[in-house]
Amino acid sequence: MPSNSRDLDKLVATVRSCTICTGLPLGPKPILQASAGARILLVGQAPGSKTHAKGRPFDDASGKRLRDWLGVSEAQFYDPDLFAILPMGFCYPGTGTGGDLPPRPECAPAWREPLLQAMPAIELTLVLGQYALDWHIGDSRSKTLTETVRRWREFWPDLLPLPHPSPRNIRWFRANPWFEDEILPVLRERVKGLI
Repeated sequence: MPSNSRDLDKLVATVRSCTICTGLPLGPKPILQASAGARILLVGQAPGSKTHAKGRPFDDASGKRLRDWLGVSEAQFYDPDLFAILPMGFCYPGTGTGGDLPPRPECAPAWREPLLQAMPAIELTLVLGQYALDWHIGDSRSKTLTETVRRWREFWPDLLPLPHPSPRNIRWFRANPWFEDEILPVLRERVKGLI
C-alpha cells in the first residue's frame, strides 16, 4: 500500500473521530468516503438526519437521483476507489425553519485541504449546492445557482456545478429541463470514462 494511501486512511480515521463541533443535535458522527485512488469527488452540503442515522452518504432519495445523474450503480457509487464523498460539513447540523441548517463552519477549515491534498488522483469534482459552490468556485460563482450551473462549460471537464439532487428541488428540475437534456449526457459519459 503506497504511503499516501496509509496517510489518507489515518486522516480519515482522525476525521471520523472528530468532535470539534459542539451542540450538534444528534452529536458528532462525521460521514465521508475517501480513497487515494478515487478519480471523482462529490462535494455536498452536510449529512441529513437520515444519512446520520444510516452512517452512509447519500443513502436516501437524493442519492438515488444522484446515482441516476451519474449513470452508476449503488455498488459503484459506494466504492471509495471510484468516488470520494466529502461534504462541506461531515456531521448533521440540525434543522432550521427552511430545512437543514448550513454545514457547520468549523469543519471545512479543519479538514478540507488536508483531505483534498491526500487525494491526488481526483480528475472530476462535482459540486452540489451553494455552500459547496462557495468553497470550490468562490468568486467565479454567479449570483444564482441556476446561472452558475448554466455556465458549466467554463469549469468543465475538471469541475461541474450542480443543483442539489434533493426532492425539494423538483420545481427547479422542472423549470430547467436543459439541465437534464444538456448536462447529464455529458456527465454520464465523463463518469463512464473515469470509472
